[in-house]
Amino acid sequence: MRKEALLYDKLAGNQVRCNLCSHHCQIAEGRLGICQVRENSGGVLHTLVYGQTISRYIDPIEKKPLYHFYPGSTVYSIATPGCNFRCHWCQNWQISQTLRMDRSIVGDEISPEQLVDRAKQAGCQSIAYTYTEPTIFFEYAYDTARLARSAGLSNVYVTNGYMTSEMLEAIAPYLDAANVDLKAFRDRTYRQYMGARLQPVLDSLKKLKQLGIWLEVTTLVVPGINDESCELQDIATFILRELGADTPWHLSRFFPDYQLPGVPITPLETLNRARRLGQAVGLHYIYIGNAPEAEGQDTRCPQCDRALIRRSGLTALNNLIQQGRCPSCGYAISGIGLDSFEC
Repeated sequence: MRKEALLYDKLAGNQVRCNLCSHHCQIAEGRLGICQVRENSGGVLHTLVYGQTISRYIDPIEKKPLYHFYPGSTVYSIATPGCNFRCHWCQNWQISQTLRMDRSIVGDEISPEQLVDRAKQAGCQSIAYTYTEPTIFFEYAYDTARLARSAGLSNVYVTNGYMTSEMLEAIAPYLDAANVDLKAFRDRTYRQYMGARLQPVLDSLKKLKQLGIWLEVTTLVVPGINDESCELQDIATFILRELGADTPWHLSRFFPDYQLPGVPITPLETLNRARRLGQAVGLHYIYIGNAPEAEGQDTRCPQCDRALIRRSGLTALNNLIQQGRCPSCGYAISGIGLDSFEC
């Protein structure tokens, strides 16, 4: 569905500049931006994926992963085709990179009103804009998020964090939580493997925090690329200093896929080492993902170490938090809706 885009400038010669993400694509007439879903037609920038859902699922909120935002609840997850990154290890490359392989835009046309109705009928607490990069279908997410808020639903972004401050300020009144992939802490890694830069992601993380949006961070630990102790410690230190000790950090296990089929699975010891580094820096909540057999699934009290929310995989098994506090020592556990659901 073609719709005029938001957040762009008209330039001389029928060119346009997109201000949605930090690529700031300057697009000539008849051409597409890096994301492949925003087109300059006659000097007007259009989004090509408005209402065009390629994925829709009812997920546990822990899958996003968000462990401190209404734990144990379900979330209605949606995506459209396309992405403004080209990550070599993308786990959803079949839908995020499809337009770089096949120009046709596929999916089902579903209006924002229909999405909100389906989420409510399914008993979901929130809607997640996820799987691909929600920044590139901003107009669709924005309209849906406003309706969702009016209907009593929360809104969640799962994002690479490459959006502009203008976009964040526009969505902020309707966005309740975000999980940002901090994929590395070296600019050369972002340039080589994602076709992007590191600093805009760091800026977005700080901006999300300033806007008061609940924030969790995920790092997919890829052997030989971002798994050195000094880099992992740099990530943990950034989270501590810029986002706060109570910001959850999810360390996710890599499995060979897409353009990195020869890279081995992340060893559990690497993830455990990263977790220890984060604990030594002073982070309170560090989780290991994509490895159900590993420690680091449960939410524990930073003061008395009692297990408050036990998990098995993506399932929250129990929730002992009472009025946002540890029932043993009274320590305040950071998050939103922590005791709203009984697991």
